[in-house]
Amino acid sequence: MTDKELKAYLQSSYPAENESCEWKEFKNLKHTVSGAKGDDIISYASALANMEGGHLIIGVKDKSLEVVGIQEFDDYTADNIRLRILGKCPNLDSEGFQVEVLSTETTKTVWVFHIPKHQSRLPVYAHDKAWQRIHDSLVEMRPERLAAILAESIEVVDWSAQVVASAQLSDLNPAALAMARTKFKEKNQNSSFSRDIDDWDDLTLLDKAKVTIQGQMTRAALLLLGNPEASHFLLPHPAQITWKLESEEKDYRHFGPPFLLETTGVLQCIRNTKHKIFPDSQLLSTEVSKYDTRVILEGLHNCIAHQDYTRNARILVTERIDRLLFENDGSFFEGQPEDYFTGERTPRTYRNPWLAQAMVNMNMIDTMGHGIHSMILAQRRRYFPLPDFGQSKPGKVALEVYGHVIDENYSKLLLEHQDLELAKVILLDRVQKRQTITDEAAAMLRKVNLIEGRKPNYYVSAKIAEATDTKPSYTRNKGLDKAKLKAFVLQHLQKFGATPRTQLEELLFGMLPEGLSADKKRYKVKNLLTEMRVKDKNVHCIGKGINARWVTLRPTHK
Repeated sequence: MTDKELKAYLQSSYPAENESCEWKEFKNLKHTVSGAKGDDIISYASALANMEGGHLIIGVKDKSLEVVGIQEFDDYTADNIRLRILGKCPNLDSEGFQVEVLSTETTKTVWVFHIPKHQSRLPVYAHDKAWQRIHDSLVEMRPERLAAILAESIEVVDWSAQVVASAQLSDLNPAALAMARTKFKEKNQNSSFSRDIDDWDDLTLLDKAKVTIQGQMTRAALLLLGNPEASHFLLPHPAQITWKLESEEKDYRHFGPPFLLETTGVLQCIRNTKHKIFPDSQLLSTEVSKYDTRVILEGLHNCIAHQDYTRNARILVTERIDRLLFENDGSFFEGQPEDYFTGERTPRTYRNPWLAQAMVNMNMIDTMGHGIHSMILAQRRRYFPLPDFGQSKPGKVALEVYGHVIDENYSKLLLEHQDLELAKVILLDRVQKRQTITDEAAAMLRKVNLIEGRKPNYYVSAKIAEATDTKPSYTRNKGLDKAKLKAFVLQHLQKFGATPRTQLEELLFGMLPEGLSADKKRYKVKNLLTEMRVKDKNVHCIGKGINARWVTLRPTHK
């Protein structure tokens, strides 16, 4: 984006400085991450966290919000600064703390720190002091603010387990009840009581499935099995999933309880066409569906299980031309999504434990942390980009599921090398999406010849290009070597005569690496022509400014 576009985005997203938003120039990070007490990044992180949480934007001028960019990073990166700030800010919640990187075409970089609210009874410190904002001032925490934090309740209430006393069995949907029985039987087909399930009455079934409590209707029961007209029992909390189509054809639909049945309705709205991939090692194309049904339902069911219903928001499923976006309110509850990619981590807690357990018993989700891992594997098996949580923000989880190929090299690699380690697949997926990877990860991928290019413009290496015959894509990423560029310039000047540099730029830009910005490409062309004039002495520049023309000192072709 341009500087102007970035400024407009920041003004619309963070329109005013207040107790939840701070703008800082901080062009040099060497002494501003942890420097002057009360006037550095960790002090502002403490102050924002000790109120209601918020956002710290660095790389912009205070008041005007003019984009100046971070000009000296020292040894900080978007990957390591998060851990280093956490190490200097005791009690800062790591689960909600995120760093968002925004860049412009002129290589200006702005960082947005999303600071979560302090945890109950735990003020956040920096320089061994707790800080807070009072109007425009950053001050040491006032005694009354500290007392308010220390007096906060730490009681955890499971919203989904609350009994709705006026709701009855008749408020549940008969078709959903029948489906719940079927799903519970599937889940427990090998248990000692499996043969008795058909003989249980509905309330016994629901108690056994941990949907109701001693025959009383819970919010979880109304969400999963309730009649549509019974949703009033959940007010003011909306029990709604909205599917929205964003393409040339606009459309939307709202879905309410019973969610056990209605998620299938959401699934049926989604256009699931076929996509063909043409591997070079096979004569026939490989055809895959745009989306995997299990991935759609996994993403949707996770939204239901993890939604923070106390925030009075709906679940959104946005279908775009090339991807699906699932959004639910509430930050990721334990750890980060990437922690669950490999399937090795198991969560210890859930936001809605009663609802989550009921969904497990009805075979909708698992609570072992395998859901995200299964989506990763499903996308890998279909040679598509992996699920992405990059649009998540504090207070909102956003899952993108891709229904298209981003980089054919990546997809062909998965198709022809299906034994590639999952850890490498995850890193290569980040590379194809132009996302940052750590220096250690880049070194590992480079060592086994999987990537090339300079940080941060990594791309698929020549080794993969040779293995999958994707040399045109490789050349677009790497660009032609200098000798070929020089030969092209000479050939052009010999054939067409005097040529302005702007025209040479237009001709050469397509031969330079795709990852370079327009400014960097102009700089490369300038250096190339200078080298040909001074060192090679085979071209010359006539005139100055806009009237300057480049000519060859070699004979012109007749």
